[in-house]
Amino acid sequence: MIRELLLATLMVTVTVLIHGAGLILLARLLRLEAQQEAGGHMHPASLRGLGTLLFAILTLIGLHGVEIWVYALTFLVIGAIDSLREAVYFSTITYGAIGYSDDVMAKPWRLVSAIEGINGILMIGWSTAFLIRIVGLLRRV
Repeated sequence: MIRELLLATLMVTVTVLIHGAGLILLARLLRLEAQQEAGGHMHPASLRGLGTLLFAILTLIGLHGVEIWVYALTFLVIGAIDSLREAVYFSTITYGAIGYSDDVMAKPWRLVSAIEGINGILMIGWSTAFLIRIVGLLRRV
């Protein structure tokens, strides 16, 4: 159980670092706060506003995809799941806290997948908060 907890802690740390770096980069790319300070105007329902939101959402989904793949590849490397397809599918629905029969997961590593679900909920929540901030900034820009 100790090695499961150590691996899970490492995975949470890695995904938090990936997510944090991704959000910082996305915020810099959007530069909404700088636009607000410069007095620029962008209505959220304008073509530019919708484009900004779509870009942010697709980037966030891509960021979650990277984190899902990190888990999936880890499951393959440690031998917890046999095929890449199964590992990616399992990791995706676990990360999204949808749930799945853990029959494909090797028993000695099931705790890691349970913690992946908790980690995924937190990362999705973080993205949601970030997206709400973007919408708030769009309304003020």
